[in-house]
Amino acid sequence: MLLNVQDLQKSFGAQACLEHISFTLDAQDRVGVIGENGAGKTTLIKCLTGEYEPDGGELAFSHGAVVGYLEQNGALDPACTVYGEMENAFRPVLDAMREMKQVEQRMAQAPGDASLLERHAQLQAVIDAADGYHMDTQIKKVLSGMAFPPETYGKSVAVLSGGEHTRLRLAKLLLQKPDLLILDEPTNHLDFATMEWLEEYLRHYPGAVLVVSHDRYFLDAVCTRIFEVEDHGLTAYKGNYSAFLPQKEAAVALQQKQHDADVEKAAKLEDYIARNLVRASTTKMAQSRRKQLEKMEITEAPRAQRTPAKLRFTFDVTPYNEILTAKNIGVTLGGKTLIEGLSLQVLRGQRLVIAGPNGAGKSTLLRVLDGRLHPQTGSVRLGAGAKPGVFEQQQLRRTGTVISAIWDKYPQMTELDVRSHLAKLNFRGEDVFKACSALSGGELARLRFAELLLEKPNLLFLDEPTNHLDIYMRESLTDALTAYEGTLVLVTHDRYLMNRLACPILYLEDGKAVQYAGYDAMMHRETAPAPAAPQKEPAKPAYGKDQRRRRAQLRERIKKLEDELEALALKVMDLEGELNEPDVLRDHVRLREVCDALDEARFRQDEALGEWEQAMEEQEAEEQEDAPRA
Repeated sequence: MLLNVQDLQKSFGAQACLEHISFTLDAQDRVGVIGENGAGKTTLIKCLTGEYEPDGGELAFSHGAVVGYLEQNGALDPACTVYGEMENAFRPVLDAMREMKQVEQRMAQAPGDASLLERHAQLQAVIDAADGYHMDTQIKKVLSGMAFPPETYGKSVAVLSGGEHTRLRLAKLLLQKPDLLILDEPTNHLDFATMEWLEEYLRHYPGAVLVVSHDRYFLDAVCTRIFEVEDHGLTAYKGNYSAFLPQKEAAVALQQKQHDADVEKAAKLEDYIARNLVRASTTKMAQSRRKQLEKMEITEAPRAQRTPAKLRFTFDVTPYNEILTAKNIGVTLGGKTLIEGLSLQVLRGQRLVIAGPNGAGKSTLLRVLDGRLHPQTGSVRLGAGAKPGVFEQQQLRRTGTVISAIWDKYPQMTELDVRSHLAKLNFRGEDVFKACSALSGGELARLRFAELLLEKPNLLFLDEPTNHLDIYMRESLTDALTAYEGTLVLVTHDRYLMNRLACPILYLEDGKAVQYAGYDAMMHRETAPAPAAPQKEPAKPAYGKDQRRRRAQLRERIKKLEDELEALALKVMDLEGELNEPDVLRDHVRLREVCDALDEARFRQDEALGEWEQAMEEQEAEEQEDAPRA
């Protein structure tokens, strides 16, 4: 058992946050923590990490257990580079290597000193435990998975975007390999490729994983248990999120059934007592029933069903059919071409998702389409009658209170009207007087949606609308967008939302845009075939000089790769043999150089093998193309 929590309690003043929390974690557990915003998920995590001291109960880790925590807003050293920050994850190893060099120098002067030999063994154990001699390979592997190519290794941490910052913090934490890995909303700034890599990595992670997430696809892919934090308590369920849903429904139904049965039994006992207590012949039986009733514990009724947010986007102006037209637009920022020669048309009532890797220009394209940014080339035109509404990924901090944010814009509304409207977005009671400057990311998003409902746009531009929303609010928003009869253009990484919308996806990458029919087509890179002019019979191009030259170049490339692979194999063998030479083992500097050279050789070996396999596939395709001709 890695962690045992018994009857944990935490309050803030008179306000209870967590009560009677009990659970255990084993070394290979994959646990997803879900709950409404403000339910106490982050408080629970901070109790586990030691940031908060519980008011009661017991919290015990196994001896020597290390906890790693990725919080939503952590910090990195702005003076470091990307690679340098990753090296910091190996700081104990680097310190051990540095000290080992000093110990070896002292050992050369006093070869019989037993204390130096013992210290050398201790330092060696630290290095071996972290596989320190393969540190470079480990760093490059994780950086590659977190979408940091080699050209970014020297990039300063100070200039990283918010998404890059989050990915680098996660990469550093993964390298540290704690016994318990705690992640708070890790997928918020990840693109599809990085999310899939992370899901695969966490499935095979050697320690336990506890993750707070509102991404149901992520919870399904990674988790084997679900902890729901609700009403200050915690309930554990077996399986992933999809398995949790029917279990929760069945548990609520069973609790309600037991409550109803207990109430009915109590009512019958009370009725019997009332009718028989005053009769001499039945007094004793009635008294017995009264004692039974007094001892009876009635099962508590299940919590009233969660009130879902009531979102229904409507519009009061019907625009022309051609609501959005972009022609040959191009955008370049910082010398990088984000969009080049893009033309598209969105008709009234259509939906379009813009997707792609981080940094591809998705948000930039959305700002071009909604008119907030002018392209360097081409043009964008909204059709007559278009009434756009915009949701930005990062909501700006506001002044005033929640209620004033609506009332100042719509002074004709009564206070009852405003409060009733805000209640649709789960701003109830004293929440409406909360200062906007104190709102969380999810609350700011809900407030902006409250405004959009009143603006009644017939064209919605949304940039990552589900970020920061809890899993229940995401469901309500997804239902509302699915039912929306206006035109929708949005940027999102939310795979569940994409699947529900079942609309075309414009995928941006390297300045190019490819349109897919839907989410499944995009994940399998199945592009819709472009309409072609009718032909009597498709004919293959003649086999001429260009084809012969291309195939000769392909054969030459394969031969060079095979020669390189052979040379690399010999180099790896030589370096592995050198690692066992006594002179190298005694020379720490030389040992480090040999290990680095071996890592580089293995890294290039993998790259060359991939290039060779690709070249062989191309050659095989060429041969199959010639087969009918032969």
